[in-house]
Amino acid sequence: MQKNKYKVVQISAQKKDSFVQKIDFSSLYQRKAQIHGTCIKLFCRNPQFVDMWEENFHAMSENTRPHARIFALNDKSKKLKVFYEPNSKTAFIYNCEYYGWIKSIALSLASEYLFDSPSVESRRYPIHGSFIDFSGRGVAIMGMPKSGKTTLTYGLLSSDKSSNFLTDDWFFVRFMGDGVRAFSAEKNSYAGSDIAQNWPNLKEKIKHIKKDGHGRAIVDVANLFGQNKIRTQSEFCVLVILTRNPKRPEWTNLTPQKALSLLSKWDFCNPHQLTRNSKRKKEQLQFFRTLLEKIPAYLLNTIETPTQSLGRLDGALKSIKR
Repeated sequence: MQKNKYKVVQISAQKKDSFVQKIDFSSLYQRKAQIHGTCIKLFCRNPQFVDMWEENFHAMSENTRPHARIFALNDKSKKLKVFYEPNSKTAFIYNCEYYGWIKSIALSLASEYLFDSPSVESRRYPIHGSFIDFSGRGVAIMGMPKSGKTTLTYGLLSSDKSSNFLTDDWFFVRFMGDGVRAFSAEKNSYAGSDIAQNWPNLKEKIKHIKKDGHGRAIVDVANLFGQNKIRTQSEFCVLVILTRNPKRPEWTNLTPQKALSLLSKWDFCNPHQLTRNSKRKKEQLQFFRTLLEKIPAYLLNTIETPTQSLGRLDGALKSIKR
């Protein structure tokens, strides 16, 4: 697996056009995905990417013109490279073997389009995190990669009968009056096969899932937990931020200021941002400042076992369960 972080290089419209002019479109697979109302189009030559894309996202009508495009290609350099042209919302990722980055860049493209919407009514804010619903009210879990976000998400879904799945990776937020709504972004989950190591009750259900070369697969969540456990939106009531630090306590109530400081320091727990500049950071800080004025936030240190970490979530969950 390609473990190094990729660097996004922003390019001009002229440079983007020069890339496109060199592409032989007759040899490319082309698929459109509907991601929270946006149309994201994939161009690639990798049939496995196409299969996973179709399982991962809802399909968009071919009559809809794309709001953003992602080209997943190879070149002679064989080096991982990512380029982004912001005006047309076009991304090029070269020599990538890992589908996880393809889908994360697609979600980031949708985020770019929604973040830049000139209409306040249409504006949505992206969060790189999981979301679990409890009868219409839910908790979000944010954290950097390998902090335990997906593990805890599947743990809650496995152990709590009142829990429902909204997402384990990415969702969108809209402020509506005094409330906050969370909306799903993906049809299914892209998860590692090691989830059964922590939650053995899932072992039989995922043993036949076809994994890619990185030990991950598109998990049919409805098949895993039941169609009645799937939600597309929920009221956003609690935020839990994950860390792994032996010097911190296992559970901390955060003030809005402290939570905002941590999120800013940790790059909003999102390594897949296509635009990084002072304007975008100011916009994200304002979004999270407004969010944290409306909902409580906690810090969960996942240095314990997943079962122990789940136990520490109980207090926060009691406040939202009906």
